[in-house]
Amino acid sequence: YGVNYFAIRNKKGTELLLGVDALGLHIYDPDNRLTPKISFPWNEIRNVSYSDKEFTIKPLDKKIDVFKFNSSKLRVNKLILQLCIGNHDLFMRRRKADSLEVQQMKAQAREEKARKQMERQRLAREKQMREEAERTRDELERRLLQLKEEATMANEALMRSEETADLLAEKAQITEEEAKLLAQKAAEAEQEMQRIKATAIRTEEEKRLMEQKVLEAEMLALKMAEESERRAKEADQLKQDLQEARESERRAKDKLLEITSKSSYTQPMNSSTTTLPADLPPYNLISESLSFDFKDSDMKRLSMEIEKEKVEY
Repeated sequence: YGVNYFAIRNKKGTELLLGVDALGLHIYDPDNRLTPKISFPWNEIRNVSYSDKEFTIKPLDKKIDVFKFNSSKLRVNKLILQLCIGNHDLFMRRRKADSLEVQQMKAQAREEKARKQMERQRLAREKQMREEAERTRDELERRLLQLKEEATMANEALMRSEETADLLAEKAQITEEEAKLLAQKAAEAEQEMQRIKATAIRTEEEKRLMEQKVLEAEMLALKMAEESERRAKEADQLKQDLQEARESERRAKDKLLEITSKSSYTQPMNSSTTTLPADLPPYNLISESLSFDFKDSDMKRLSMEIEKEKVEY
């Protein structure tokens, strides 16, 4: 690439090719234009000249023979000489020290290159910062949706706990009234048994009937006493459940207040992110969900038991 070829002949009449390029003069075989047979670098050439169709190359080393060849036309020698002069001038210019003006231009070029490099780095940093800001915004939006869902779940759990507490309180009241009624019936049965014993009939038949009635009254009193004791235990258990439900309701209200108070600290971290509302709980609220959440089937069962107790009462 960049080699100009010219057909020449040496003194013996052998056809060759003369190649002129930026590095020097080269003699090639016509069948091989890649590998020169003889090369004359510009820094080793003392003089080139021509006379009519004969062209002469004088090496800088006087021990080396002068190379002469003939071209087909005179104007070919002129063209070869012009190419030699031009390439030699460029070769020497590249090896000279740069002038002050060229040095200034190179310095300006280096400064411009450095400035463009810094500009590219700045743009890359800004692009990275924008991408990070967008990722942060997406993360905050996702957290916002999650916090809204957790707040909704907390409110629903609080409402269910309040309804359950009301149901338990109503059932405890009914059970307590039933226990009082059974105790009153047991006392009346005991009084009836004592009255029957005091007014026992003398005859054997009357005594047998009386003993049978006394036995039945005792069994009835025993059953009523057991039923009264069972109702009393059930009333105590319901009171305990009511107390636990009210304690769970109190904890739920405290947790909801804590959620609303903590959300005021989740303010926007920078100007490019989305602002969080102040009525949402912290991010890890899902791991602290209320432990007193009742199912709908349990609430229906309690309601049916209360209705049944009302009918029996």
